[in-house]
Formats: sequence, C-alpha cells, structure tokens
Amino acid sequence: MTPRHPAPELRHKHRRARLRTLAFLSPWLVGFSVFFAYPLLATVYFSFMHYNQIEAPTFVGLRNWKYVLEQMPLFGPALWNTLWLVVVMVALRVVFGLGIGLLVTKIKSGVGLFRTLFYLPYLAPPVAATVAFVFLLNPGTGPVNEVLSAIGVSAPNWFNDPAWAKPSLVLLSLWGIGDLMVIFMAALLDVPKEQYEAAELDGAGALAKFRYVTWPSITPIVMFAVVTGVVQTMQYYTQALVAGKLASGVSVGPGSSIQPGYPDHSTLTVPQLVYSLGFQNFNTGAACVLSLVLFAIAMAVTSLLMRKGAGLQTAED
Repeated sequence: MTPRHPAPELRHKHRRARLRTLAFLSPWLVGFSVFFAYPLLATVYFSFMHYNQIEAPTFVGLRNWKYVLEQMPLFGPALWNTLWLVVVMVALRVVFGLGIGLLVTKIKSGVGLFRTLFYLPYLAPPVAATVAFVFLLNPGTGPVNEVLSAIGVSAPNWFNDPAWAKPSLVLLSLWGIGDLMVIFMAALLDVPKEQYEAAELDGAGALAKFRYVTWPSITPIVMFAVVTGVVQTMQYYTQALVAGKLASGVSVGPGSSIQPGYPDHSTLTVPQLVYSLGFQNFNTGAACVLSLVLFAIAMAVTSLLMRKGAGLQTAED
C-alpha cells in the first residue's frame, strides 16, 4: 500500500528546501516590504486621513480625493505638463539616442572620442547641468541667444516663456542623451552581421536593412528604453524645479521657498505638486492622493506598453 503521508525524512528535506529558498529570497523580500509595500500601504492609509505631520491623523473619508480631483486648481496643469513631458521627451530621447547610436557605430575612425563626447553630458549632476543650461539659454546674457541674434534669428525667451519652458527642458534632456546612446550601441553591435550580409545579397538598401534586420533585433531594447523613460519622466522633479527657480531670478537660501512651476505654472509637474503639498503646506493627505494617482497612471501606461511590446515581439517571431 502507498503511504498516505510522506516519510519524515522526505518532509524534512522539503522543509529544508523551502527554508533555503526563503533565505535566498530574504534580501528581496525585505527590500520589497520596506521600500515598496509598506510605503504604498501607508500612502493609501494617509490618503483617507487629515494629517499635518504634527498632530495625530484623523479619518476624513474621501475628502482628500474630492479636493484633489475636483477642487485643486493646479492639479490639471501639473498633470498636463507631466503627460506632455512623458510623450514628447521620451519619444525624442529614444529617437535621438537611437540616431546617435547608429551614427557612432558607423564611424570608422575616432569612435572612442565621439563616444566620450556624447556620453560626458550624461555624467553631469542634474542640478549642475540645469544651472549651466539656464545660463546658456538666458534671454538677456546667454550665448545661445547672442549667436542667434547675430545671424538674424529672433531668439525666444526659453525658460522665461511659458510656451518655450517645456521645450527647453526637452533640449536639456537631449543634451544628456549618453545613457540611451550606450544602450542602443550595445544593441546595434549585437545584431548578427550575417543578416546584413544576406540582406545586401538580396539587394536591400540602407532603409530596408534597418527595417527588416536592425529594427526586429533591437525592438526589445527600444521597448525597455520607452518603459524606463516613461517611469523616470513620471517622476520628473529636479530639473524643472531648478530651472524655474533660476529663470525666475529668485534668490533661494536657507529657510526660503518659492512656489514651483515658473513661468506661469508651465514647468509644474505632479512630483513638484506632491512635494509642495506634503512638505511646504503640510497637507499629507492630498499629497498621498496625488502620489496614488501618479502611481496608477504610471502602472497603466507601463502595462499597456509592455503588452504592446509583447505583441510586436510575437508578431515578428
């Protein structure tokens, strides 16, 4: 007869295997619990509370949600600016990163020099890079406008003009395109040369080789760049805040603060609004609601992109 329960030795072996697996997973489990699960649950909890970070939180139901979604005047502009940056900045960064990667891989001599020149701006700290860019694009004394005026081009006000503030941030992000350049270079160099040779034998031109050989091989890398770019741009904070402060001419020192979004709330993003509500106005409940809305949008967009990417990969296979 077959025993109804496994032998004690077998049970002990299975238990040791489970404990060993749990031990290997413990660093990830601790990190996930401390840095993701607990903050997410705490954010959900405080979104239903009135909490000023001094007194004990009190339950207010959906009041914070109604305030953010129906009454907060800056929520719409901040969300629009964030989504605009996600669409425009991510798309242009991917296109320019791929273009520069293709250019560098085709250069016959001086590859190391060009690769270094394109990658160096990415190593600049975000604050220092933004300060330098605002100085270069200063409408009164910046060298960029002086050069444009010298050749007869009407120079814009860049960070001081609501219509040009977000495009100026996009130019700043394109200046530091070195990270995507390196990723795309690695993907392009990994495409089998035999496929290019076979395409040449079939009479394929440059565009045909890119469409039928290069693109199918680098599609997963492009999707990776798009997804990570969306997640990073959803958290866009430092460059927009620093650029707005410098362009406004406000001297910011210890104990001083200004409202973000200069000029005319054109550079205000949802992360800036979260910080302003939570740490300047001490409205933790509304800040948590904004954080959850941003998290939900980021998850939805990321899931959609990954499904589209999986569909494209399946179709190509």
